[in-house]
Amino acid sequence: MAATEFLETDQGRRIAYHHHAGKGPTLVFLGGLKSDMEGTKAVHLEAWAKARGQAFLRFDYSGHGESSGTFEEGCIGDWHADTLAVLTALTEGPLLVVGSSMGGWQALLLAKAMPERICGMVTIAAAPDFTEDGYWANFTPEQKAELESRGYVELPSDYMEPYRISQRLIEDGRVQLVLRTPLDLPFPVRCLQGTADTAVTTETALRLMQHANCADMRLNLVKDADHRFSDEACLAFIEASVAELL
Repeated sequence: MAATEFLETDQGRRIAYHHHAGKGPTLVFLGGLKSDMEGTKAVHLEAWAKARGQAFLRFDYSGHGESSGTFEEGCIGDWHADTLAVLTALTEGPLLVVGSSMGGWQALLLAKAMPERICGMVTIAAAPDFTEDGYWANFTPEQKAELESRGYVELPSDYMEPYRISQRLIEDGRVQLVLRTPLDLPFPVRCLQGTADTAVTTETALRLMQHANCADMRLNLVKDADHRFSDEACLAFIEASVAELL
């Protein structure tokens, strides 16, 4: 496997990435919250792209994986800045973006920032606006008071150690919301969602579908698939969705 490379950003962050050249458009994988570029979907999609001779990029947001910083220091806006820095420095031409969970929110922010470069998008259990609609909306009065007094609260996770959710993550998330204002997606979009997902509900996927302005957008529900969406059948579905847009 190729060695990890690093990009120093204007914000002073050191972003770890794997990038290989090939025919365009470049496939870009945007991972989820507290995930990293060594996840099953990212690595699988890279191998699939290489076999096709397709250009491919995966990377770790700051505070994730091999990149600098800690998770608790980061926020949606920081990770958006990381995404822009990596794509600007390492890629040229059209992009086909694959965003998983929080990476789906990042993909939508990217669509607002550089729509002219995106030729297609695949989301996997996309979680736009989750800091407000998932975390803040469900915090108890005690949790909101703890956030104010301590600067963070800890939330259990079905997939790893508890998340430490900072006040900065919540406050910055409000600046990055994409479901409250017009969302133009001038390219084909395929949204993949498992019906057994306990982290992102099908209601979220439907809300995104209803809100976005897109001439070619489809939502595919996979019965009994969970938030990981990474068994053999789900990986094959991701491949097929990307291949269709290519």
